Amino acid sequence: MTAIVIRRLGGLALAVTLAVGAAAAPSVAPEVRAAAPDLTIVTDARYDVQPERQRVRVNLRVVLTNHLKDTVTKRYYFDRAFLAVLPNTSGFKFSWEGSGTPEVHVSKKTADYTLLRLDLGQRLFSGKSATYNLRFDMVDPGGEPTRDVRVGETLVSFPVWAFATDSTPGGSVEVVFPPGFEVDVESGEIPEPTTNADGQVIFQTDELDKPLSFFAYLVGDRPGAYAERTERVLVDGEPVELTIRAWPDDPDWSTRVGDLVARALPVLAREIGLDWPRDGGLLVQEAASRSTGGYAGLFDPAEGLVEVAYYAEDAVVLHEAAHSWFNGGLLADRWANEAFASYYGLLAAEALGVPAEEDQLTPELIEAGDIPLNAWGPIGREATATEDYAYAATLELAQAVAERAGPGVLQQVWADAAARVGAYQPPEAGGTTEIAAVAEPETVDGPPDWRGLLDLLETHDSDRYDDLWRTWVVREADLPLLDARRAARTRYDEVVREAGAWALPKPVRDALRAWQFETVDTLLFDATAILDQRDAIAAAATASGLTPPNTLETAFELSDGFTTAGREAAAELHAIDRFDAAAATQPTEPNPLQVLGLWGEVPGVPLAQARDLFAAGDLAGSSDAAETAAIIWSNAENVGRGRLISIVALTLAVLLAIALFVGWLRARRRHRRRFAARWVGPDPYATLAATLDPPPAVVGDEGKRGADRD
Repeated sequence: MTAIVIRRLGGLALAVTLAVGAAAAPSVAPEVRAAAPDLTIVTDARYDVQPERQRVRVNLRVVLTNHLKDTVTKRYYFDRAFLAVLPNTSGFKFSWEGSGTPEVHVSKKTADYTLLRLDLGQRLFSGKSATYNLRFDMVDPGGEPTRDVRVGETLVSFPVWAFATDSTPGGSVEVVFPPGFEVDVESGEIPEPTTNADGQVIFQTDELDKPLSFFAYLVGDRPGAYAERTERVLVDGEPVELTIRAWPDDPDWSTRVGDLVARALPVLAREIGLDWPRDGGLLVQEAASRSTGGYAGLFDPAEGLVEVAYYAEDAVVLHEAAHSWFNGGLLADRWANEAFASYYGLLAAEALGVPAEEDQLTPELIEAGDIPLNAWGPIGREATATEDYAYAATLELAQAVAERAGPGVLQQVWADAAARVGAYQPPEAGGTTEIAAVAEPETVDGPPDWRGLLDLLETHDSDRYDDLWRTWVVREADLPLLDARRAARTRYDEVVREAGAWALPKPVRDALRAWQFETVDTLLFDATAILDQRDAIAAAATASGLTPPNTLETAFELSDGFTTAGREAAAELHAIDRFDAAAATQPTEPNPLQVLGLWGEVPGVPLAQARDLFAAGDLAGSSDAAETAAIIWSNAENVGRGRLISIVALTLAVLLAIALFVGWLRARRRHRRRFAARWVGPDPYATLAATLDPPPAVVGDEGKRGADRD
């Protein structure tokens, strides 16, 4: 949106009345006297708008009064007067109902007024009054859309004066529009209009106390069918439908504005670095300033409608075209959208070779309307001085930002803003955990406001911009936020460096993006505690010959306020302690009992399993395996002692069994000999001997031989 700029006449020329008077006595030379206050003029002016003839006809009922008094020797009269009317008027006609023929002549023309000489046609003597009719026309000269007088079938705009001599009260002004016109008072004051039975819109003043102070500038438009044309414009290679609607009697506007927008859109897309931002095309419509709320241009993003006032200059058209991008969808704050619409509009003007004057931030504007840009209210709610200051100030801020950032940084900022990508993204893909390697960026819910825009600028650029925000944007009450932000960002950068490849969890970045700096401080404190534990784990694991798992990094990056990470770190340290405790139980020089106790056992196997399970993140399994190894080593001597006792007992048992068996055999032999002397038949001892190993054949033979010898 662009503040309205109404071209007014270059100064209000006061009605000038001069008169020439002559004494009647022939013996006395004529005496020329000043008219006011000796001759006064009071007028009732009627302005008739005649669109079909492209003119406004002005009829003045002129009452002249001679206030001089005759003397004994002199008789005073006036036979001419001078009256200043509006500039660029024509078709003058001066008449009255008396005798003689009044005449009107143009005495002087300037850019501010036309001075008429009124020849009265008859002398106006002392104490007398006379009534005349003066008629002239204000004709639409054509040409520049910002011309002061426009009279067409659709649009009428012109200034309205009252006419009188200085310090002369009285007279009135009436303005009559034909039916169908909606009229606004763009400048000055005149009572609200009425509509008569014929549908004419009539403005009527009361009797004026100070006619020469009266001024109004009226703009009327008659709703009707637009002349519409459509063309396709390639914007970054994509066709965009551009529709131009202009009043039928203003084809020049359609040609000028339509061609300018068609040329500007591809340039704006290239400079901003974004594709066409709308699903549909763009409609550019000619309007009176009434329909644009007193602004030279308005953009309706929902409809894709740009309303451009008929008098708007090329800079305004380019500004509104840039609002196709900067319309509340890319940036949230009014000042930011106006700032960069103005900035890119001027860039487009330069690229297209279109003369465009930028809003200058003058000391007068600063004194009259200086506000923090965050305090700039919605359209139509601010004083004119504030609006004028804010438009100029936003442009100056945008230029300062662009100079510091350069086009590349700005395009990165706009790309993130369009994709709803927030500042403070996690490390790029390639981290050691699944979370760190995620390629999708973290997004925010809406377009960045003044805080998000500052964060994005400082995300993509090593330079700081908060000094510009302090100077131009922030209310005094919000200044401490900038101090807290700087401290939080400094601490955040330190912790990010400390974390290395580890990504801080999303809640930290969310709190930064929301400017919740107390929450940021708390989370960073907790993050530092976990990182300290990470370092302690790494040192302890290295000393123990262990490889830390990735589970702590994964837990660190979870969005639960480091609760899981704290438990994981404690568990890892505990698992390392269990591993170290198990390893410490291994005897360095085992004694015989320990050697015997470890016979058939391999405690290094569960310890190796503990090492592997720790690296895999199975801390409970690692601890259990380490405990198994520790138990084996710790019980080795007792197990050895038990095994020794068992061996001794077994040996004794075996020896005893052998002794018993031998005794049994001897007893059986004696019994055999006694039994053989009495037994006739198979030898039972021979049968038994056949089952023995070794066979007792020799013994049997020897026994037999012994028996024979016996």
